[in-house]
Amino acid sequence: MRNEEPRLKFIKPMEPRLVKTAPVSDDWFHEIKYDGFRTQLILDWAGARAFSRNGHDWSKRYWPIVQAAEKLPAKSFIMDGEMIAPDEDGRPNFHAMHSRMTWNAEQLAYVPFDILHLDGRDLRAVPAIERKAILWDLVKPATGIIQYSVHVEGGGADFFEGVERMGLEGMVSKRRGSSYRSGASDAWLKIKCWETHDFELWGIRRRPGKRTEAIVGREGRYAGAPAINVTKEIRARLLKRMRTAPPAAVPRAIAGDDVEWLQPGIRARVRSLRGEAKLRHGSVTGILEG
Repeated sequence: MRNEEPRLKFIKPMEPRLVKTAPVSDDWFHEIKYDGFRTQLILDWAGARAFSRNGHDWSKRYWPIVQAAEKLPAKSFIMDGEMIAPDEDGRPNFHAMHSRMTWNAEQLAYVPFDILHLDGRDLRAVPAIERKAILWDLVKPATGIIQYSVHVEGGGADFFEGVERMGLEGMVSKRRGSSYRSGASDAWLKIKCWETHDFELWGIRRRPGKRTEAIVGREGRYAGAPAINVTKEIRARLLKRMRTAPPAAVPRAIAGDDVEWLQPGIRARVRSLRGEAKLRHGSVTGILEG
């Protein structure tokens, strides 16, 4: 009987490796890195389901996308993609994700960028560029709540310039002939854009054998610990602004004896990866007073 057939199972996602620059070879194609939640969409004989990056069933949260998946022209599939909260211009708005998941799920959109199974066929060994063509044939014209991750072949450096100009989070480059393998892989590369912001500089942490870090906050809340190069000039400036106790907002785990705390009124200009909830790969590029 049909309902005795096993259901399709969640497959651990393939993960890109973070690098600093985009590959320039024509052996790669490039996509926008969408700022949302990684989601695997599965359809089989019992209906559609949506799974988080870690394999949790989030079908109820994404019910409009699940309903749309059941209307696609296929009996079964497994798609890999990103759930986003698009603004009016189509840009992903990560900060709107949680509220839309709770109250306005119909304002979410799913952007698949790969397909792993289709109508009983395992596609993971098929070259990536061919999987994209199969995916397009399934979701076209992709003008509704299920969209499509458009790619560009070659020209990685130019593609990154365009992504950065548009203020997007970054890009993902994939080898044309690569298969889909769960876990981290050099066949997928993630290149992220950088941004610079000013933070409240609360203190300087020094630990033997480790990098010197700035303890920074934003609007009275702890924001992270970017690297800082404390030159003689900077140290002389900061020594005049020392104090003995940390700000009240500093987490207990951060407020150790290895931190030199500073009086209010000093800011650190920090360069970090764009689109991250916390400062990642952050470094202090300047100290501002006043």
